[in-house]
Amino acid sequence: MSEAIKLKRATYHLWTFTISKMISSFGAQVYAFAISFYILQVTGSATSFATNLICSILPRTLLAPFAGYVADKYSRKTIIIGAQIATTLAIGGLLAVSLTYGLSLIAIYATTVVLAMTSTFSGVTFTSSITGLVDEARIQRAMSMNQMSISFAAIGAPALGGYLYGVVSMPMFLTMYMVASLTAVILESTMNFNLFANRKEIVDGEPKESMLQSMKAGVSYLRKQPILMRLIWISLVINFLFGAFQVGYAFILIEKLKMISTHFGYTEGATAVGTLLMSINLSIRKEIKYPLWIGKWGIIAMGIVMGAVAVPLLIHIPYNGMFAFYLGLMLSFGLLSILVNTPLFVMMQKMIDDDYKGRVFSLLETMAMALMPLGMVLFGFLYDVVPAQWILLASSSVLIVVVLIMARPSVVREAHPELNRTKTVNVETV
Repeated sequence: MSEAIKLKRATYHLWTFTISKMISSFGAQVYAFAISFYILQVTGSATSFATNLICSILPRTLLAPFAGYVADKYSRKTIIIGAQIATTLAIGGLLAVSLTYGLSLIAIYATTVVLAMTSTFSGVTFTSSITGLVDEARIQRAMSMNQMSISFAAIGAPALGGYLYGVVSMPMFLTMYMVASLTAVILESTMNFNLFANRKEIVDGEPKESMLQSMKAGVSYLRKQPILMRLIWISLVINFLFGAFQVGYAFILIEKLKMISTHFGYTEGATAVGTLLMSINLSIRKEIKYPLWIGKWGIIAMGIVMGAVAVPLLIHIPYNGMFAFYLGLMLSFGLLSILVNTPLFVMMQKMIDDDYKGRVFSLLETMAMALMPLGMVLFGFLYDVVPAQWILLASSSVLIVVVLIMARPSVVREAHPELNRTKTVNVETV
């Protein structure tokens, strides 16, 4: 295949997976919003809400290493399409249960576990496939457009979900998700995941080494990458502490501040607006030069935003002012999350060999998420017995201190040696 044809095909991939992600994400976001709101309204307990989050996090943590092995040893296209079909079947099962017996927490938790399993295989494999779908020069654009599609869906889905909640039945939410998932399957089946891939040949689809040997090889490869190891340790602490935000945000706004569902949906949508705006910016600008430096200060800013969530619990703010405050806060959070994540992922895409991407990204995900279930349980319990504002302020303070220590200047210079020759970092060149 000529280079011109490959580049044309890569352009097709850019738009196809963007549209596919937008459609499937829209269904997933509407479903997630409806289920979360349903659990909180029925139980009124942060613990029940946290349990559903654990059902999403724990399977991802346990299965990510296996998903990485599969992504490196078998057809990535087959894995992604198979996972999407399994997602459709899982939602169909919950729909059948809701129509036959009615929704129960057990059925919701079980479905969440299945969806977490399918998203683990799909997510790790898709992340590992980026450099096979597009040329190296457009990796940042591809990842930004992928995030743009998710953001477009996330902007409309929470607002629509908040509006429709109580107007349409839960089966309607599930049906929307099923249709979106099936559409994504059709679009993904037209993509060539090996267009730019540089993988070793696999004889008859059989792995040349055992799964255990393959995983050990992935760990050994990762140990030789000191920058990646630094990111893992930082991620461990960050993901644990952000459990306070993930459990507490919905709990505070819905249970403590009694925000109505429509307005809560708008605040969720504000995050998506922020991610969309930053994704558009990154998709049209040149590649960020110092991703770890940007990531460090972006995470610190996210810690400040996390602490600020507690302000209306400390200071009385009229309802409309409180609503505007959270809109601005979540818009900032969305901007910062993309500013942190996209450059770091682009850096890792270029650092990691194609044959190790699945295992390395799965190990990164496993390590980053390892403490999240514990965090969900701990913070879910704490929010039921300790004033929410003190939990958020304490978590925010610890997060900022940890990042300042673990991503100190010497560590950043190790990742970006050229900073040793630069006294100041110009915003235009960063």
